[in-house]
Amino acid sequence: MDNAPPLGSGLLTGLRIGLLGGSFNPAHEAHRHISLVALRYLRLHQVWWLVSPQNPLKPQRGMAPFGQRMASAHAMADHPAIRVTDIETRIGTRFTADTICQVTARAPGTDFVWLMGADNLVSFPDWKRWTAIMEQVPVAVIARPGYSLKARLSKTATRYAATQISDADAAALPGMTAPAWVFIEDQPTPLSSTQRRSELGDNWPTN
Repeated sequence: MDNAPPLGSGLLTGLRIGLLGGSFNPAHEAHRHISLVALRYLRLHQVWWLVSPQNPLKPQRGMAPFGQRMASAHAMADHPAIRVTDIETRIGTRFTADTICQVTARAPGTDFVWLMGADNLVSFPDWKRWTAIMEQVPVAVIARPGYSLKARLSKTATRYAATQISDADAAALPGMTAPAWVFIEDQPTPLSSTQRRSELGDNWPTN
């Protein structure tokens, strides 16, 4: 079930919406973390999880059925501002650049931002027409454990260094003209996990 407002309905006018694409095979905590960080730093109204019918960079073998991946995303999202959508299936796109082109054309009064983890920024040049993505919508990159340095030194970061803004100015990103991007260093750490286990005490199972 798609719980995102329909494109072209007028319901999206004036909204700031983050787009997070992926196979969601299955959806996991990193997807939710990226979304919550983006909601907070970018002051978004919504984040849409674009569940891909088939990620072109991933093999079909081992990919769960689409309905199962949608259900996994719904279960993991668990937040009123995170909307799970099958837009790519409905509009017939496979590549992110095409999806963004279609979505922005059908909702011209909406400020969209593409969201990704730092691990994806490292491999971003492998995506079809990756420069077109950077130049279609603002992009927010959220740190992932072990990838911050690689992401900051990546081909994408180097090429678009002049268009990077400070994370202190992240709230302005949705209204900016692409290319514009931000790197947000906000990620789960072992310390935060340790603190959470300490809070739960005997209620947290251990081996």
